[in-house]
Amino acid sequence: MNANAKDLDLYLEELKSIVKKRGLKYSLQREQILKVLFNAQKHLTPEEIYNEVKKENSTIGLATVYRTLSFLEREEMVSSISFGSEGKKYELNRGEHHDHMICIKCGKIIEFFDEELERLQEEIAKKNSFKLITHQMNMYGVCKECQE
Repeated sequence: MNANAKDLDLYLEELKSIVKKRGLKYSLQREQILKVLFNAQKHLTPEEIYNEVKKENSTIGLATVYRTLSFLEREEMVSSISFGSEGKKYELNRGEHHDHMICIKCGKIIEFFDEELERLQEEIAKKNSFKLITHQMNMYGVCKECQE
């Protein structure tokens, strides 16, 4: 089994455990949505997730995708970035902290991690007697391609 398959199996086991703990029925639809997010190379809208799952499961409804994403986000298996009236884009929560630069023209999302920036955020929290638990930074601007 390659590392990727093992990772997916771990996510599916976590999903099964959460569903059982919550007293819910395990569904193939939840599993398919999780698989789409696992294999995604970018942040996806609910509609993009729906279109991918629909290729394998023609009976899934868009409402099911929205409900499942809401459930997975509450359980911290996925995270989202809000685009205001344009809705949200989702990604699998892989446990690796990162921040985002978001292009306001094309919607491109660039993920980044900067140790110095992380240190400064912790320092600012400490200076203000603030116990930092978690954070998400989204920087909005115009990507290189849209500037040209």
